[in-house]
Amino acid sequence: MSPGAREFQVPKDVYLSLVGLGAAAKRGLGDPVLAELVMIRASQLNHCAFCLDMHLGAARKAGEAEERLGLLSAWEEAGDLFTRQERAALALTEAVTVLTGGTSRTKSGGGFVPDAVYDKAAEHFTETQLAHLIAAITVINSWNRLMVTRRTAPGETEWHS
Repeated sequence: MSPGAREFQVPKDVYLSLVGLGAAAKRGLGDPVLAELVMIRASQLNHCAFCLDMHLGAARKAGEAEERLGLLSAWEEAGDLFTRQERAALALTEAVTVLTGGTSRTKSGGGFVPDAVYDKAAEHFTETQLAHLIAAITVINSWNRLMVTRRTAPGETEWHS
């Protein structure tokens, strides 16, 4: 266990449920590299070193280029390095990950995914793919919150029962 880590173990049923949801979401999205880009971007936003380490490795294994991984945190400024579909998925990832501004749908920054972001993603994905993309974003945010709360270090193996 890393210094400063919190000692709770992620229960086996929670662990298996999240693993299953993540696998189903990735399969349904149908693009392993895009799935890893989404996982990495959410993990960057959530400052989850454990998940970043894991998904950077998975992206490399899936064939992702170092240049794109290095510029992922600045994807909006990276020109045509990312496809339109990838940019739509990354924008949706950011919108789902960072729900800010309260609880009103009618006020600016109302804590909802902006229609324009959702609509742009819907232009690039089928309805089923979009549902899987949102599920992937949701599951990585769950993992991030568990690992950040637990203060799980990259590579740590003793964190679930």
